[in-house]
Amino acid sequence: MAFLAGTGARIGEACALRWSYLDLDAGTAQLGPTVVRGLNGAGLFVQEQGKTQTAPRTVALPPWLVARLLARQVAAMPNEWDAVFLSPLGRLREVSNTTKDVRDLLDDAGMEWATSHTFRKSVATLLDAAGVSGREVANQLGHRRPSMTQTTT
Repeated sequence: MAFLAGTGARIGEACALRWSYLDLDAGTAQLGPTVVRGLNGAGLFVQEQGKTQTAPRTVALPPWLVARLLARQVAAMPNEWDAVFLSPLGRLREVSNTTKDVRDLLDDAGMEWATSHTFRKSVATLLDAAGVSGREVANQLGHRRPSMTQTTT
């Protein structure tokens, strides 16, 4: 949830995040790929092209998130996907299961009104309030047009 709140990433993008996509010295992450289920119920895999044409992007990470990722990296178990966020069984995280996990955490926190998408909207709103241009906010969220970002904040 911290990664979603700090970046405005889509859940599938967070599930597909690899350590090699992070530059923690520079405070950036490459986003875009997403986790999907294979055809006919086949296992999970990382879809490299992402959800949209503008999904591939490099985003800035706030310092507090860099610190959390550095701490996580120290304790990280190597895995065949180089994934940052693994399922409890040490596999790729499935988007639908992760969405349910986020829903449960939000409900437990008394935030029944919030959804996983609330993080994307909150990031857009905070960037807008900080005077970041509409184009830059759209880039952070992977939107092609700033107008799409402005109608969802």
